[in-house]
Amino acid sequence: MKKRIYLSDTNKKLGGVCGGIAQFFHFEPSIVRIIFVLLALYFRIYFIIIYIILWAVLPKEQY
Repeated sequence: MKKRIYLSDTNKKLGGVCGGIAQFFHFEPSIVRIIFVLLALYFRIYFIIIYIILWAVLPKEQY
């Protein structure tokens, strides 16, 4: 079975994108959120747009 990234229902703060990425790579969700915020501050609007696109495109977590 192919491993995929899903929006997280368990580690969800805003949309579940960072929680889903953390589950996929087996990281702590807080660390992924901090990295994302730092990258968003550095690259400005680009990472916010990427987050919105991922929120719209990624499927919800299936049980």
